[in-house]
Amino acid sequence: MPALDSSAVAALADRTVDWQDKAIPPAYWGKTVAEVLAAKPRLSALPTPLFTLSEPALAHNIATMAQWCADRGVELAPHGKTTMAPALWQRQLEAGGWGITVANSYQLTVARAFGVPRVMVANAVISPLAHRWIADQLAEDPGFEVIVWADSVRTVELVDAARAAHVGPDARRLDVLVELGAHGGRTGARDRTTARAIAEAVAASKTLRLAGVAGYEGSLSHGTDDASLTLIADYVRDVKTLHEELTDLYPADLTPIVTAGGSAYFDVVADVLAGLENAQVVLRSGAYVAHDDGFYRVISPLGGEPRTTGGQLIPAMHGWIRISSQPEPGLAIFDAGKRDLPFDEGMPEPQLLRPRTPGEAVSIVQGLTIPSINDQHGFLRWDPALPAPVVIGDELRIGLSHPCTAFDKWGLVPVIDDPEADDPVVVDLIRTFF
Repeated sequence: MPALDSSAVAALADRTVDWQDKAIPPAYWGKTVAEVLAAKPRLSALPTPLFTLSEPALAHNIATMAQWCADRGVELAPHGKTTMAPALWQRQLEAGGWGITVANSYQLTVARAFGVPRVMVANAVISPLAHRWIADQLAEDPGFEVIVWADSVRTVELVDAARAAHVGPDARRLDVLVELGAHGGRTGARDRTTARAIAEAVAASKTLRLAGVAGYEGSLSHGTDDASLTLIADYVRDVKTLHEELTDLYPADLTPIVTAGGSAYFDVVADVLAGLENAQVVLRSGAYVAHDDGFYRVISPLGGEPRTTGGQLIPAMHGWIRISSQPEPGLAIFDAGKRDLPFDEGMPEPQLLRPRTPGEAVSIVQGLTIPSINDQHGFLRWDPALPAPVVIGDELRIGLSHPCTAFDKWGLVPVIDDPEADDPVVVDLIRTFF
């Protein structure tokens, strides 16, 4: 299995924390990450608002997804854009990951900086500057693999021209996957005839290599009803058919890649592509590592009500907020907003009230909702006819929806040993690179 540069990840522990790390209080500024962790700080030592990860849930999710893929004979190139955390990428690769997926050329540079040996850019890279850099990296390191996508002949022409102006005739070719889309979807050629023309353009290039086909089904539906699942399956079958139609164009010494599968429908993708001969099937799920208490709890095949065998994912990410105002009956304002918490795939949900005095246990909260959040404030509501369940100063744990817009708000993420405990211990600090 590919492995990134473990020394580069280990070196993150030598970085000092300071005022730029909003999860870390002044008492620890100037210390290295290793020194902070050696002190075994507890959650109560950290400020709110706060975003944390659960170590048991992370370990469970990584192992569960790896085993699920192994049982079905498919590879997993986790989408690194979810976390942009090389320390988590390392764990995903060590669990059997085929490579790491990224979404753009900047994310590719992060992967390269941490020595990820195989990176799929699930997108078209158009910039000539980016392609010059990629060409230089491929020339510098024979073990480094980069795979990009193309969904038009124009894209192939631009990439080929950028590379031809920069590399010699004997340079390593860049692997390209032809992306097939669908009407109403995101990118991707809208029919197989167009996709065939793209493949022919890649095959004719002297600087590119046709390496397979790609698709993304997640933008076609956000439901789990029979009609939605059928729509996804029909699309993936179209991707499969395209691969079969391009067999005459693939290099003889290549095992083509067929890749699809985000975090919502990877079960459908694996079922449709099961048993595909003379191809490497690669899923690109990313949100599974943290899972959530919202969108993916509902739509993931291994979510709250699994629609496939092989286990169940556990929400690993939580927010921690503090009540700062009670201006009227039935309303409290807390100290976190859009700059701290994800909100694009559902509002946070109140879950636990932390102990008001040492020695007390956490308690489950009921009857509370978070209908909206502002930039730096959140609104907590309950029936105004009932006694207030919270007071100013109370700290709550909240469930979050959508990992991809949670991690990007935090440059350093505390990992705790038990999110259900009255005062969890911080066991790691994960650095992100957005």
